[in-house]
Amino acid sequence: MTHSLTFDAVSESRPGPKWLARWRRSWPSYQAWFIASGGDNGPDRAACEAALRKYMPELVPVHAALVRLSGGSDRAARFLSTWCPPRYLGGCSLACAVSKDDIRLVRNYDLSPELNEGLLLRSEWCGRPVMGMVEFLWGLSDGINAAGLSIVLAYGGRQAVGRGFGITTILRYVLETCDTVDEALRVLQRVPSHMPYNIILADAQGGAASVEIYAGGGAKVQPRLIATNHQNDGSAPDRGAFTHTYQRADHLAGMLSTVADPATLVGNFQKAPLKQERYAEGFGTLFTAEYEPKQARMTLHWDGDIWRQSLARFEEGQKLITYGAPHAAQGGHIHDIDWVQIGMDYAAGRHPDWVQIGMDYAAGKQPDWRRFIPGWVDVA
Repeated sequence: MTHSLTFDAVSESRPGPKWLARWRRSWPSYQAWFIASGGDNGPDRAACEAALRKYMPELVPVHAALVRLSGGSDRAARFLSTWCPPRYLGGCSLACAVSKDDIRLVRNYDLSPELNEGLLLRSEWCGRPVMGMVEFLWGLSDGINAAGLSIVLAYGGRQAVGRGFGITTILRYVLETCDTVDEALRVLQRVPSHMPYNIILADAQGGAASVEIYAGGGAKVQPRLIATNHQNDGSAPDRGAFTHTYQRADHLAGMLSTVADPATLVGNFQKAPLKQERYAEGFGTLFTAEYEPKQARMTLHWDGDIWRQSLARFEEGQKLITYGAPHAAQGGHIHDIDWVQIGMDYAAGRHPDWVQIGMDYAAGKQPDWRRFIPGWVDVA
């Protein structure tokens, strides 16, 4: 079975019609997940907005603008604040290579294609150019700003939860307000995350740091510029055997010790054991992101395809990426979607059961999309 994901590169200096179009496209599924995961039982709107004012005041006007565009509901305001959100999972491998003349920060994004927004956004929401891969409609899973500060993220491996923000909003905040790794580290120490994560940062001056972020607050710099999906605080990851986190970390450590030219780092991420191909199990490499802090640019890599972007010369566009080897014409079955029928169903007011989809994901189950999408057919 093949999977696909459409990636969009969008430039919009201030929140406007382009962001609103993405909201309208994505909010139905996010709202279903939020409700099914108990988001309505979290802090009220006043508490969420107070937390933003306390910890990330520079983002308050941005949050207000996004809430206005979204329609202004309390649920949207709370969701967009990401203060004490429901749990969510992920994967990813990270590494940074530094030489006298160059520095490269690379990450694999490992997840189900159905759970990534596929949006590379260039913005100037707080006055400085920032671009990165969007999560939760305005946060970032990785990105770079005009100063060259770059940041990438990996799930910390445990579903421990504390009072804090969704990590992608914190990454957004770092890039909106910081120029260097040292400045970013102070922010990561000050702003609490709601779950454990691993982060690597690099800047245009050649600075770099690997940091473990803990649920409810706290950050600790690590000795090696690598990270996968466990932490070094004595805790055990929830899905260590499934994600092969220790094996990937060992491979990264050995690989980084032999990398003489940082530009060669990315090639190692595009093959096993770092590259994951278990898309049907919700754990496949959706893209490899390579950041060049000294040039304030990035490249997205897929099998046989790349997409180069810079803050100075950002180009809007779209790419459809297909994952997994196609099935043979003879034998077995492949599943396809009758998009014409789906369009007719939507026009008639019939929609996939997004609430059940959200409940399945919240329970750690990969939904069988055939149960939810009208017109799903088997083709011999």
